[in-house]
Amino acid sequence: MTTLERQFAQTVAEHKSTIYTVCYMFSQDADEVNDLFQEVLVNLWKGFETFEHRSDIKTWIYRVALNTCISIDRKTKVRTIRQKRRSSEVRLTMDINLFEDRDEDTRQVDILHKRISKLQPFDRAIVLLWLENLSYEEIGQIVGITTKNVSVRLFRIREQLKKM
Repeated sequence: MTTLERQFAQTVAEHKSTIYTVCYMFSQDADEVNDLFQEVLVNLWKGFETFEHRSDIKTWIYRVALNTCISIDRKTKVRTIRQKRRSSEVRLTMDINLFEDRDEDTRQVDILHKRISKLQPFDRAIVLLWLENLSYEEIGQIVGITTKNVSVRLFRIREQLKKM
């Protein structure tokens, strides 16, 4: 294993939960989370050697993860629309997730996740970063907007979520 590979493995180990959280916000199930996670890792590896450390490594990881997930989310939606046009049949499944909790907290989290997933990808990214307790300044650096714009967007997003 080269030094670069060791550094990459260490960086991924340190920021695994960040990557996972971003993937979770853009997915519908565990398999999709894992697929997104793998895509993010591929994109991180592609840019790892050329990362110039102009920003914090965590900021860069958020950017790569969000851009990857947003791109895949857009492609998936286009593909889904095309498939719906081709086929109007309804499929029933008997898939049951036996590991799924059904307590009150889990239901609240599920409701929040479903509402957030209805937001536009950019707004979803902002909410995710806010839920990660990042400052408005850090959120702005990651998504490329001003701190004031983060504040305004979060206010509008909260209002939008309340109406859902």
